[in-house]
Amino acid sequence: MSEARERILKRLRANRPAASPAPDAYQKPLGWDRERRIAAFSERMQAVRGEVHRVARDAWTDWLARELPARGLRQVLVGNGAVGDQLAERAPDGIALRRYDQPVEAWKASLFDDVDVAITAARAGLAESGTLVLWPDAAEPRLMSLVPPVHIALLDVGRLHENFAAAIAVENWADGMPTNALLISGPSKTADIEQTLAYGIHGPKQLITLLLD
Repeated sequence: MSEARERILKRLRANRPAASPAPDAYQKPLGWDRERRIAAFSERMQAVRGEVHRVARDAWTDWLARELPARGLRQVLVGNGAVGDQLAERAPDGIALRRYDQPVEAWKASLFDDVDVAITAARAGLAESGTLVLWPDAAEPRLMSLVPPVHIALLDVGRLHENFAAAIAVENWADGMPTNALLISGPSKTADIEQTLAYGIHGPKQLITLLLD
């Protein structure tokens, strides 16, 4: 073996990364109770211009009936799951409700040009970082949270975890991870252009979370 090669191998061995930590090393229990989780999630989400509203579990359609017309949001997109079914039964006056019920190729122009707001369920929430966890599927495809200018997510307070480690443990991801999970912390934003923070460049300009309590 040449001297130069030996020097290269020595440097590589010296810089070899340490062994991966045991799974327990990722656990970070905070000991937060329900109200502490709600307060932390709300504070962190609002810090990045996300809205958080705490509403009764059976009153979120009433909130929409009051707020959507007041905000000028009339073209509403919902999926084919429980959220869409509930809103279809109690659709507020003055809004046009659209179900995501066909391949996007058939109505792409309408999705990008006409829809004002999409309403989806959230799989979970992460209090420590103020993050929503979405599991898009056939009933609520990923484009619902990426294309419309306003995204409203319904999050059951019982699924608001301390942090990502807690969510993985409680949701039992080890036995069945999703094929596509979205972690959303606030509206779409970027600072790529002259280091100036801009919202809504590659996704919704507004993110509204309704905490169902």
